[in-house]
Amino acid sequence: MLPEKLRGALKTVEKPGRYIGGEKGEVIKDKKGKIRYCISFPDVYEIGMSNLGIRILYGVLNSLEDVWCERCFAPWDDMAALMKSKGVPLYALESGDPLKAFDFVSFSIQYELSYTNVLYMLDLAGIPFRAADRSESDPVVICGGPCVYNPEPFAEFFDVMSVGEGEEALPELMALYRDCREKGLSKKDFLYRAAAELEGFYVPSLYTPEYKPDGTLAAFVRADKNVPAKVIKRTVKDFDASYYPTSPVVPHIETVHDRVVLEANRGCWRGCRFCQAGVLFRPIRTRKAETLYRQAREAIANTGYSEISLCSLSISDYKELEKFCSLIFDWAKTEHINVSLPSMRLDSFSRELMERFPGLKRSLTFAPEAGTQALRDRIRKGVTEEDLEKSMEVAFSSGRNSVKLYFISGLPTETDEDVAGIARLAEKALDVFYRVRPKTKGGKPVSVNISVSCFIPKPHTPFQWDGQNSLEELLRKQELLRGEIKTRKIDYSWHDARASRIEAVLARGDRRVARAIEAAYRAGQIFDGWDEHFSIERWEKAFEDSGVSPDFYANRDIPLDELLPWDFIDVGVSRAFLEKEHELSRK
Repeated sequence: MLPEKLRGALKTVEKPGRYIGGEKGEVIKDKKGKIRYCISFPDVYEIGMSNLGIRILYGVLNSLEDVWCERCFAPWDDMAALMKSKGVPLYALESGDPLKAFDFVSFSIQYELSYTNVLYMLDLAGIPFRAADRSESDPVVICGGPCVYNPEPFAEFFDVMSVGEGEEALPELMALYRDCREKGLSKKDFLYRAAAELEGFYVPSLYTPEYKPDGTLAAFVRADKNVPAKVIKRTVKDFDASYYPTSPVVPHIETVHDRVVLEANRGCWRGCRFCQAGVLFRPIRTRKAETLYRQAREAIANTGYSEISLCSLSISDYKELEKFCSLIFDWAKTEHINVSLPSMRLDSFSRELMERFPGLKRSLTFAPEAGTQALRDRIRKGVTEEDLEKSMEVAFSSGRNSVKLYFISGLPTETDEDVAGIARLAEKALDVFYRVRPKTKGGKPVSVNISVSCFIPKPHTPFQWDGQNSLEELLRKQELLRGEIKTRKIDYSWHDARASRIEAVLARGDRRVARAIEAAYRAGQIFDGWDEHFSIERWEKAFEDSGVSPDFYANRDIPLDELLPWDFIDVGVSRAFLEKEHELSRK
């Protein structure tokens, strides 16, 4: 519901549909007596509404009789200016009420470059940035998402953090809050009980980091023995029976993933050494083909979408994919529903998949990750050039004229030969095209699109101890690869190395980095993931002004015996295992 003061004024902003609410599938409840919870996503509406986790938690919380969960997204700068001019604080889409009126304001933090947007939204809502500065009347500010597995850089901004999967954890937190409210307990009492009694909740105010003279972490001191030394991530054990939103909110405007998204697998058994998601979402869990088929039909009926996408870290490893195909395709064809897959692994792509999924003929994406077999072995990618040739043969012989290949530059032990190998692999894909598709007049030209991101050392991976290449080295490698590409049939795009540097600082940061995040925001830094807003100059000045060394966090090789800021988070994978994998990557 749009606040009264904004009615008639949205014609001045881009995409007013982001801000009005009233979508099909939204939940409206009588607010009286309810625990009021607002899911806030620190990016624009189109990205947040495409997030399956948001849809799941919105449905789970609203299934509780005494909880009303609403939504809020980061307004673009034009809308923020309008709200300030009209004196309207940040509000929830369902009720139009300001965020300060809620019991809980939660943030789903998916990637490091959204940290300043958290402060941006708190500022627009009139909620103090730091938990220590909030009063009893302020909402409980909570967060979850992949970034919480190293919560320290933004820990001081939150009252409590949900570590792991929230489908079962958040209802438990709501029950605890209800009990505390009925007993007249304070917010401080509630937070203490959340940390001491519930698994998977981290309350930063109950832990104090101590540092050595060289700046490394010496200890992580908890408030008392009832506060757990290790915060254990929450994991949904019966994934097949877990909640799935078959009646999600249907956006007014087109979103990034404007379709029904089915989660076939959670987790991945491949074990790539650079991949954080492969560690965080263990153990591997699968939904039955019959469950997916039922969810697909219900979701299509309730939303009116005409496309279904299967979601998984490695969809071609879904063991019941063939069974799912046999269940869904006759129905999908009759109802004119397109079924598509995400990016495919080179070693499990086949002609059968091409024939089963017509959508693959329009979009084929593979991720070799590294340019040489030696480096792919060191990162434990587990695919070969033969896998690439086989996949390209299938794609091009089936009528495809273009493919997209994802790579990472700056991986540990990478050499210039490995970088040049990216161009050689792209050329090999072109060679396969001309071998299986001889030139014919009037034919559509072939193109191989290579997209190269920069390596970012992520917590809880075997490469968490490896420093990122310097900014100068990352830029040099990008230019080296550009020089190795000799044909316009290879289209080369790359991720901004300057933004990757900031991501690395925030990914491996400790609690002291919060000073730099706040300084960057106060200097005007928001929407860091958007090229038109990102400024390396603002960030570098924020580091300087706050006394934070970016090289210390981003570029330093960390000794294996050093205490890490995220060591108190138990993800279910031992440090000894990660150390062993780190050593194996050098052999």
